[in-house]
Amino acid sequence: MSERLPRVLPPAAGLAVMLALPFYAGSFWLQAGLFAMAAAIGAIGLNLLTGAAGQLSLGHAFFLAVGAYSYVWLAAEPETVSGHELTGLALPTPVAAVAAVGIAGLAGGLCAPLAGRLKGASLGVATLALVFAGQHVLFRAEPLTGGVNGRGVPPMELFGLRLTDVPQPAVILGVPFGGLERLWYLGLALLVAAAWFARGVLRSRPGRALNTIRDHEIAAGALGVPVARYRAGAFALSSMYAGVAGVLLALVFQRTVPDYFGLALALDYLAMIVIGGLGSVGGAVLGAVFVSMLPSLLTRYGDAIPLVAEPGAASGLAPAEAARLLYGAAFIAVLLFLPGGLLGLAARVRRRPALPSPRRADPLGRGGAAETPPAIGHAGQETEERTV
Repeated sequence: MSERLPRVLPPAAGLAVMLALPFYAGSFWLQAGLFAMAAAIGAIGLNLLTGAAGQLSLGHAFFLAVGAYSYVWLAAEPETVSGHELTGLALPTPVAAVAAVGIAGLAGGLCAPLAGRLKGASLGVATLALVFAGQHVLFRAEPLTGGVNGRGVPPMELFGLRLTDVPQPAVILGVPFGGLERLWYLGLALLVAAAWFARGVLRSRPGRALNTIRDHEIAAGALGVPVARYRAGAFALSSMYAGVAGVLLALVFQRTVPDYFGLALALDYLAMIVIGGLGSVGGAVLGAVFVSMLPSLLTRYGDAIPLVAEPGAASGLAPAEAARLLYGAAFIAVLLFLPGGLLGLAARVRRRPALPSPRRADPLGRGGAAETPPAIGHAGQETEERTV
């Protein structure tokens, strides 16, 4: 029990802080934290595919878009906006969210043969094509997506509770619980469930099989592991994680816009899992927090940082550009000096050698020489020397 405590204590303390944060943090930090939660869920899914199975995917943004727009279409009612007819099925929002995740997984399953037959750079290029194809569909399918202007997102309703701003919000411990506070706990529950499930997968037989395929594909096939099937399953599971992240992003943004789900988002997710640490749930979360929070922090505190200009200023780097430069540099630094990413760095800090123990006092008062263990040579040498 004492050995498990150092491993259990940091996550438990972090969870306690996250549970209490809505009572102390403002709307800026809550919104930035929700974006980080959605990014962490998507990054965990991508790490299952790229970190555990060794399959390079650059199409994660496509599956986020599938999850976000599927939820909007399933939950929204048909309406007319600026002369354009927008379709919708008006399903209950929890049903729409679950179905949207299923649609994202189905889309991943349809693309899974790519993962079963391709690997490395070939798979990366093939999945990158999904992003460009998805952008074309999002801009052209106006009845479904709203086109270039996007579409409003129906708020989630759980057990009669509407997870959005209301005229008279409930007051808990003196804090009015609006939309962000309510969404916070939904996002936290989804993140904990996603991390718990992914850890179970990685520690179980499928996880060990995926690691074997990543490290020794030929040996895995010789041992009877169905390589193509496991790769396809990892691709579909990763897509479902992206679908969950897409639904949460849509609820936080309150509007889906095609421009967001482009190449930049796909590269952001690749940076998250590399910077955080490939093949681990904790690394995906750390990388997602770093990459997603950096633009928000630079936007808020850009006026106090050299070379960073306020949004819309004529000179200086925009916060988004500065953020990409910084985590691009972090990406290169991790590849060169920290193969384990931020999680590996944290593990190194925890494993730092302890300071040398003080010398034991000699009971005969002959000084404080440290006790040196006897050198063992041949068997019985130490006993013979003492006898002599």
